[in-house]
Amino acid sequence: MSSTNEHVSDTPSPDAAAPAAGDDLEKLRAELEAAKVEAAANLDHFLRAKAEADNVRKRTEAEIANIRKYAIESFAAELLAVHDSLDLARSVSLVDAAAAVEKMHEGLELTLKLMDGVLAKFGVTQIDPRGERFDPERHQALSMVESADVAPNHIVTVVQKGYLLRDRLLRPAMVIVAKAKAGPAA
Repeated sequence: MSSTNEHVSDTPSPDAAAPAAGDDLEKLRAELEAAKVEAAANLDHFLRAKAEADNVRKRTEAEIANIRKYAIESFAAELLAVHDSLDLARSVSLVDAAAAVEKMHEGLELTLKLMDGVLAKFGVTQIDPRGERFDPERHQALSMVESADVAPNHIVTVVQKGYLLRDRLLRPAMVIVAKAKAGPAA
């Protein structure tokens, strides 16, 4: 039984290995093609998502620009009534001076009430610190005067009222502050 032709080898013959290598190559080509299709799809999804993000950013920037541009639209619309009232006061006939002055005074009172209402509607409040302690955060001292009636570092006179927008200072009140009377000169 020991013939030279009967020698059995574990190594496949070259003819048998060729079809197996061809199958592996075809399988790898198919996997490569599938990976290319998947990569193209992923690239397409990425580019679409990027374009959508750019569009959202551009829309948001445009909305912010419009908000900034028209932020005071409702405030301005409310002020038109005040303007109309002042315009009407300007047209009062001055033939009868006493009656005209009285009408102008009444008109100014009504206009100020209208203006105060508009300001209050938008969160603007007045600072009238007469008699209060001087607060450098809300008041601007124009000068100091000696006063026996008002305690030192308290406001004697309000030259111009200040205003707050909600809790933010728009304009400080311009005031004159009391200081202690100087003692007798020695």
